[in-house]
Amino acid sequence: MTKSIFFARQNYLNLLQKRVSGLKDNYRQNIAIIGDELVGKTSLIFKFLDTFSDNRILTLYFEARSESINSFARRFIGVLLYNFLINSALPLKEDIDFLIAKSQRYIPKTCEMIKLILDGLSKRKKNNIFSDLMSLCEILYKETGKSTVVILDEFQNLEDIGFKNLYRDWSKLLITNKNTMFIIISSLKFKTKAILSKNLSLLFGNFEVITVEPFDIRTSEEYLKCKFQNVNLNPALRDFVVHFTGGYPMYLEIISSAFTEQSGKNLADLLEGLLFDPAGILNQRFSNYIKRFLDRTNTNDYISILYLISSGRNKIKDIGHILHKQKKELDYRLNYLLELDTITRNGDFLKINDRIFSFWMKFVYQEKLQAFTFNAKNQKEKFRDKIEGMIQEFTLAAGKPLMERMSDLLRLFENELIQVERKKIRLNHFREIKPLEFRSQILKNGIIGRCNESLWIIAVKNEHLNEEDIVEFSKECRKYRHKLQRKIIITLKDIDMNTRLRALEEKIWAWDINNLNQILDLYSRPRVIA
Repeated sequence: MTKSIFFARQNYLNLLQKRVSGLKDNYRQNIAIIGDELVGKTSLIFKFLDTFSDNRILTLYFEARSESINSFARRFIGVLLYNFLINSALPLKEDIDFLIAKSQRYIPKTCEMIKLILDGLSKRKKNNIFSDLMSLCEILYKETGKSTVVILDEFQNLEDIGFKNLYRDWSKLLITNKNTMFIIISSLKFKTKAILSKNLSLLFGNFEVITVEPFDIRTSEEYLKCKFQNVNLNPALRDFVVHFTGGYPMYLEIISSAFTEQSGKNLADLLEGLLFDPAGILNQRFSNYIKRFLDRTNTNDYISILYLISSGRNKIKDIGHILHKQKKELDYRLNYLLELDTITRNGDFLKINDRIFSFWMKFVYQEKLQAFTFNAKNQKEKFRDKIEGMIQEFTLAAGKPLMERMSDLLRLFENELIQVERKKIRLNHFREIKPLEFRSQILKNGIIGRCNESLWIIAVKNEHLNEEDIVEFSKECRKYRHKLQRKIIITLKDIDMNTRLRALEEKIWAWDINNLNQILDLYSRPRVIA
């Protein structure tokens, strides 16, 4: 990720600053940073390293990758010594023998241990090597008083290096090495959570999990406004880009850069170049990504599952029916995709995590597979039609009143189970859906949905919610006698904690625009951008 992509993220930076600075006060909190690929985890860390400065804390950034133990050890030692000497005013070289020689007079015990490790490796002694390497940070602390922050990017790749008892040894280090803080980063959210709960679950030294999310709607729009200062882009198309990218910084960067570099081209032209053309940067990325499924047995099952999800046939029972798979066999396939973080599950639904990959899967990859003959011109024209149709669908939806869009969404419910903010919700199939006018001075419009099982009462407010709104809505709901009421109030703004707590007291579900868009995604409907 290039430096120009970094934007906002102040809340994450503040938390990192607070946790790392806590080392000076003998407070150590290890951190796990997780998030989808391209969401900006590494750029966040680089920004933090650019802005953080404290002579009493050594920060080591280390990208974990598949390599030999010898290669890992030499790289780790090199990073440790280079960062120790970086403020010494000495001219430095990325040569391990040079760095040891220059460090010898300042940290002789640390260098002595380094030489023992390297000597052992030369004699093929590799037992406890991970523990020995990480313990260098504690030896350095005893010599200098400097604490160390070890940042391991895509840390799960350590498993491929061949360390014996990796997590058992690491667990011991987390307890005993009080002056070493670990920040681990991973794009494999599913796997990382499993490792933290099973292998690195400790009473002391445990990890605080930070999930890096895509930009929200407001931040995405601010980003595009900043990038499009010299580009005259229709606001409706700008909103479409926010919807299409899902707020992923890298995608926002790629599309906005294409606009500025290829002025005069329209959005459909640019997306065609990025996603359809063989040399397109996103086409190449997704073509490489899909290869991980082509080398496995049952390749067609994985490709078919991804295609069905991308096409909106994303209910688990429907996928099993279409593919003629028994539950056990289908679960096996789905678990593999879940472990790769290619998809996520929400109740009865599946969703491809990368929105643009999902689009590419449906309109590029699958179209080429299904074509009887290769005709680049015809395929390109079909792709253009799909892009333009998608833009038109979004624009038409954006022009509808929110109440109408909500009613359309409720008509899609067929008793599916989903989860919104840790709460499981049954989306009842309604026999009646109609507009609702409140007599309140505060709340005006809503929707009522009736079915045999329950009564849904929904209030919609475009502005910020407050506690008074919750109280007023609760009063309105008491006018209805149905025992099983679902009371939902929706706002297009963020909801503060006091309002959420008041809603909880009144047994009201308070949904913001993110909750609403989460449900729209599951039903393959355009997001609300407001």
